Formats: sequence, C-alpha cells, structure tokens
Amino acid sequence: MEHLADWSAVRLAGAIASGEVSAVEVMRAHLDRIEERNPVLKAVVSQQPDSVSLAAAEEADRRRAADPDLPPLHGLPTAVKDLMDVAGFPTTHGSAAFADAAPAQHDSVLATLLREAGAIIIGKTNTPEMGQGVLSFNPVFGTTVNPWDPTRHAGGSSGGAAAALSARMLPIADGSDSGGSLRYPAAFCNVVGVRPSPGRVASGRTGNAWTPHGVTGPMARDSADAALFLDALAVEKSTWPLSSLPTLPARPVELAGLRVAWSADAGGLPIDPAIRAVHAAFAEQLAGLGALVEPDEPDFAGADEAWETIETFEFFLGGRHAVDAGASGFRPDYLRNVEQGRATTATQLADAYERRTRAYRDTAALLERHDVLILPATPVVAPPAELEWVDEVDGRRFDRYFTWQMLANRLTLTAHPVVVTSAGFTPDGLPVGVQVVGRHGREAQLLAVTRAIEEATGWIARAPSVWNVAS
Repeated sequence: MEHLADWSAVRLAGAIASGEVSAVEVMRAHLDRIEERNPVLKAVVSQQPDSVSLAAAEEADRRRAADPDLPPLHGLPTAVKDLMDVAGFPTTHGSAAFADAAPAQHDSVLATLLREAGAIIIGKTNTPEMGQGVLSFNPVFGTTVNPWDPTRHAGGSSGGAAAALSARMLPIADGSDSGGSLRYPAAFCNVVGVRPSPGRVASGRTGNAWTPHGVTGPMARDSADAALFLDALAVEKSTWPLSSLPTLPARPVELAGLRVAWSADAGGLPIDPAIRAVHAAFAEQLAGLGALVEPDEPDFAGADEAWETIETFEFFLGGRHAVDAGASGFRPDYLRNVEQGRATTATQLADAYERRTRAYRDTAALLERHDVLILPATPVVAPPAELEWVDEVDGRRFDRYFTWQMLANRLTLTAHPVVVTSAGFTPDGLPVGVQVVGRHGREAQLLAVTRAIEEATGWIARAPSVWNVAS
C-alpha cells in the first residue's frame, strides 16, 4: 500500500477534507518518517513531542466533522524555517549566539498565515547561521545532508525544508530567499522552490519588513503543491505593507509554442560541465516538446556589485542590534557582512537601487518578447557535506561564501518571480535544477508553466532511493 507520507499535498488536503483519511493518520505517517529519516538528515529541528502534534491533528479532525468549510492546508503537517518565530518554539537562527533562546511568545506573520490556512506546525527546519549562505550547517543542530546522497549538502539556507520535502517527511515547507536560499536547496534535492514577486507573501522578519530583496516563499514536491501552498500564503495582511498584488488566475499552458528565453550561464558565470550537459539536454527536450527556445537574457553587468551592497546592508539592518549589544558566538563572515553593511554609503546604496530598477525593467522587457526565461539553478551539483562553501567552479576561484551564488543573486535583483524545478539528473543520479522566471506578479501563470514542464518530463516526480539513511 502506498505510504500516506508519499502522497502529494494536494491529494492529502483533498483526502482530509473529504474524510477519506484523517488528519491523525496523516500526522502519524509523517511523524514516523521523521523518526526514521531525520536522525541522519538533520532537517527538522526543535520538534515538539509527537503527542502534541497528534493532539493538534485530533482537533483538526473534530473541526472537519463540525465544519465542512475548511482552509486550504487543513490538517497538513509542516515545520517553519528556524529564522521565523513560532509561539512555543525557540528561534535559534542556527547561531551559537541564540542557542539557548527561550520559546517565542508570539507567532511571526508567516506562522500566523500557516495556522490560518489550517497547517499544523510541528517544529522548525534547519538553516545556516542567520540564514547566511546556501549550505545548511550550524553549531546548534549540525549539517543538513541530502536525501539523494547523505555525504552531500542539502543546500541552504532553506536546506532543512528541502531535505524534509525530498525525504517525504513533510508535504509542504516554507523557505526564504535573498540570494538563492530556497532555490539552491530545491535544485539540490529535486523539489520545487518558489521565489515570489516581492509582496506576494507576507513575512515580516525583523529589520527588513519593507524590502523587495529578501522574500518568503513556498517549497513543495511539485508545482501543483507549490501553487496550493502559495495561494494559502498570498493573502493581504495589514501588517505587511507590500501585500497588495492581485492574484490573477492561471491559463492552461501548452508547451508547444511556449516562447523560452534560454540563458546557459547568466551572462558568463562559470558552470560545471556536468551541469551544462544536463541543461543542454533539457533545452533539447523542451524544443522536442514544441517550445520555441532561443538564446536571450537580461543585461547582468553590475548586478553582482549591486546585490552585494543591498545584501550586506540588510545584514546590518537585521543584525545591528544583537551585534551592538555584544552578543557573542557569531561566525566571522556574519560579522563581516554586518560591518560591511554598516559602512555602506548613501551613494553606494543609491547606485545599487538604481541598478535594481534597471534590472527590473530589462527583465520585464525581455518577458514581453518571451513567455519565460530559463537559466541554470546552480553551478554545481550538491557539494560534499564537509564544505562550508564552494570556492571553485570550472576553474574560477571565489573569495567569499556568496560569490558562487550569483546564478541566484542576479535574478534576485530583477524582482521577478522564479520557480526552481527539475531539469534532470547527472549520470551519477544527482538532481540538477533550472530557474524559470516569469512576469512580475504572475506566479500562478509561471507555476502553470512549470507544472506543464514537470508533467511532460517527469523529472520532479522522482524520489531519492537512499532510504537506508537511518542505518
């Protein structure tokens, strides 16, 4: 019999709503998977006792029996990235500075939205310290490893979320992203990550609640589940001043005739030959399905410098109070980011904002010529778990942890929505992802495109076979 934890979020939500299965059965199936697979993967952290999660599921079943008008995620278990407050759970930020944090007294905006949508929060997902970088390791909970190969990273900073989804321990999980933090792990773990248009999803992290730079978005096992999750999160909140984008319905998508702008390397970034080979084959596959694939990309000149200026300034916004108060235990590159942001001049920030505006307009113009823009999601496959960051790709050396993230960083600057989905696998069986960029505010249509790609190729439906991780 098919395990309940292998069902899609869409199927589970429908089955709970109809009474085909109970929320308790769904919760037990996922708790069993977490018990089996999490000890090695280290994806779910600060987990509450199973009895508490099962009691919440029982309450969800009572509500279903009394009221058939249920919210969209009713009864689905989830865990929140350990950068966001959830009442009753500590928020460690993956940092020694907050390792002994007391349980939060209040929910973040994100946790509030999840509860209002009917999801049951059972714990947190692992993240690198303060969400820094695209590999999830920290001194509090250790390294989150990849279900496809536990000797490799799951990615980050939403690495716990991606690994939990890939290992079928959770049906949905949230991520956040300013430089690929939900896109790199989605690609490494063969799941879907959505970086929505700024304002689509309320998040409200301390220090940067008004920025279009860092956003919160859904992660799921395929684009249909991601669309369900995004619809549940994309509601207008008075506490989130950017949440005013209208939700537009998606049209059915045919790949035949789809106009695809194809970028092999986002303006000349180094890409490992194994990734290039998979992407070239993926382009041929799309063309064979009738898509009109032609080379095109925005002008990325100056994008890296602008992203770095904004990114480090936002580290200063989010970290200055703790650093200035003398909190200890931060890793050196986090402090370096905060201090670099502190030293940012008004001219540097103005130049970066002007460059961001040009990036937005250039990308919008490109997407008038094409339906989507497709680029590689990562320059390499999931790296070895002992690395702190990738310092070389295809012969080019990098001197800071974020410089190998530029495939993602350059798209952050455009402020356009991005969905990461699967492009296929290397001969060694490791996942390779693509970033699919759509028009601003049109996430539903973009997810319709990626869903059509997934149904035609079948790559995203593959689950990892490394299930002996508990041994």
